[in-house]
Order: sequence, then C-alpha cells, then structure tokens
Amino acid sequence: MRRYIYKAKEQQTGKIIKGTIQAESERTAGKLLVDRGYVPESIKEEGGGLADKLNKVTAKDRINFTRQFATLVGAGLPIAQSLRTVSEQTQNKAMQAVIEEILANVEAGRSLSDAFEKHPDIFSKVYLSLIKAGEVSGTLDNSLRRIADQEEKDDKMLGKIKSAMTMPLITLFVIVVVFIYMMLEVVPHVESLYNDLHETLPALTQALVNIKDFLISMWWLVLIILAVLVVAVGQYLRTKSGIKVKDTVKLNVPLFNGLFRILYNSRFARIAQILLATGVSVLDTLNIAGEATANTIVQVSVEKAAEEVSGGKTLSVALKDKDYIEPLVYQMAAIGEQSGKMDEMLGKAAQVFEDELDEKIATISAMIEPVMMIMLAIVAGLLVGGVLFPIYSLVNSIG
Repeated sequence: MRRYIYKAKEQQTGKIIKGTIQAESERTAGKLLVDRGYVPESIKEEGGGLADKLNKVTAKDRINFTRQFATLVGAGLPIAQSLRTVSEQTQNKAMQAVIEEILANVEAGRSLSDAFEKHPDIFSKVYLSLIKAGEVSGTLDNSLRRIADQEEKDDKMLGKIKSAMTMPLITLFVIVVVFIYMMLEVVPHVESLYNDLHETLPALTQALVNIKDFLISMWWLVLIILAVLVVAVGQYLRTKSGIKVKDTVKLNVPLFNGLFRILYNSRFARIAQILLATGVSVLDTLNIAGEATANTIVQVSVEKAAEEVSGGKTLSVALKDKDYIEPLVYQMAAIGEQSGKMDEMLGKAAQVFEDELDEKIATISAMIEPVMMIMLAIVAGLLVGGVLFPIYSLVNSIG
C-alpha cells in the first residue's frame, strides 16, 4: 500500500478538502475517492520524511482509535464509514496511515480482522482475536470497548511503574554528576595543593587521583567499552536465550520479583476473562493469554496447562502447581467451573492482583529511597574522606 496526498471536491456541497489516502496505486486512490463521493482534483504520492518516521503509534493513539471506533460502530454506522470518520479525526499521522490502510482493505472486500492482521506491530494477538470474535458474534462494539479498557489498564499500570522509577533514576543521575564533578574539578585541586607542598597524598585521595588520571587519559577507551557493552547486551537480549534470561531475572530478582509475578498473573487473568467473555475457546484463550503476559517463562507454564486441558483436564487442575502461576488464579478458575462464570471469576482474580500491584509499587518505591540515600552517603563519604579530610589535615599540619 502507498500513501497519497489528495485534494478533492465534495460532490454534494462543492467543498474543497485535503487529506491522505492509502491505496495500491494513484488510479486506485482516485477510484476510492470517487466511491466516497469526492471529485479528485490532485493526487500525489507522499514521500516519507524524517517527521513521518519519528511519528510512531503509541498506546494512547491505539486506545483513542479503539474507543472512537467502538462508539461509531455501536451507534450503527457502517464499518467503512466509522473507519473513515476516525481517520479524519486522528492527529497522529502514523496512526492515520494505519487506519487508512485498514479502510482500503475493508473497501476492497476483506474482512475487518484480516485488515487488522496486516499490522501485527500495532495490534497484538489479543486485539486481533477479539476483533475476530466480535465479527463472528456480531458484538464488535463490545469487543472493541473491552480491548480499549484492557489497554488503558495496562497503560496506567506501566505508567505507575515508570513513575515509581523516575525519582530513583533522577537521584542516580545526580550521584553520577556529583562524582564526575568531584573527580574532574575538586580532586585535581587537592592533588595540586599537596604537590606544591611536597606532601604525600593520603591513600584514598591517591586512589581518586589514579581514577581521575585514568578517566582523563583513557576516556575514549571507557566510551568504547561502554558502547560495545550496551550494543552487545542489547543484541543478546533480542535473542531467544537472551529473552529467556531477561524474563527469568524479572521473575526472580530480589525486591522486584513479587512485582513482576503479580503483574504477569494479573495480565493473564484479565486477558483470559476478556477472551472467554467474548466467546473464544478455552484452548485459544490459554494460548493467547499466555503470550499476552509478555514473559516467555510464564508463557511456557500456560502452554503446559493448555496441553493438559486439551488432554481432558479442567482449567483449574491444569493451572494448579504450574511455575509462576499464583494459587488465586486456579482457585478462582475452580469456582468459575462450579458456578459457570469462569470469565467473571478470572476478572475478580485480576482485580485482586491489580490492587495488590498498586501496593507493591508503593512498597518498592518506599524501599528504593533508603537505597538511594545510602548511595548518596557513600559519595558524600568519598568526598569527605578523599577531599575535605586531607585538606583539613594539611591545614592542621601547616598550622
């Protein structure tokens, strides 16, 4: 699909409009405009500039699109008209291009789910499954609302985690800046003072001087090593084994392991609730919800449960004793099996996890602050022991 900038006149009102449209060719773009009730005046292929490349689709863009689309479909508008209206109201150019391509595919006769599937980098498997289920059941607007609600919850939760990490990162940045300033500005003055008086530097101050000399003379080597490490680690974490290591660390690293375990169980339970409520089969639900946790280790546990369910076991039994699956999940699943309200029970489990997650984030934030204070105290101790104390001792010896 190519993107074209067009100028056209509305057939009924004669109003001139400008915009962009996705089509296979300029001719196809013109036909689409005519079908929409416009008389094309000019159509020109759009060049992808730097601004377009930087203009990415965010979670907020996707949520806004989904909510608007759900509202229009729920109001009874045809899918094509709903997509066209949302596209015209979308400010993000990248999101607008995606919507227009979906619209072009729908107008070409493809199903909505097929049109969405052409953008796996934008829409997750959960999203696509709910779109497909909504199409089949005739409850597309409800499916879209459920998607938007879930993505909004995920976005808010990730926002809380990022917010909790902001202050520690700022504190760490201040510590690094103070240390660099001390090494490049303060330590050289102390060294010069001792050299002028032909005095021997204290051991700690001499160690700081040695570090300073190394950083000044070999800064390029330090930067190269850091760059190589960053690139190498980044590349490794994209490999299958690297992803497995990263996911294992998240589940077992002290302080944060409880947070991540609750997060993944919350995500699994909430996604499973939404899928089951929309009519997706238990097996498909397990496979999709397992992948939606975004942790390969948890996903393996869920896949094992799916194999047992396909072998005839109930969901609660299959989930029991699986690594990193919290007891509340299979306990609520068992209640759901008895009451016939599986989706509702998993939703309650997800709510419990989400409330617990809020408490965990607050607790970790409170625990990180003392750690940062200790690091600040260490830097202050180096400053006093390696700089201020030697100056004080030198003054006393001269006096």
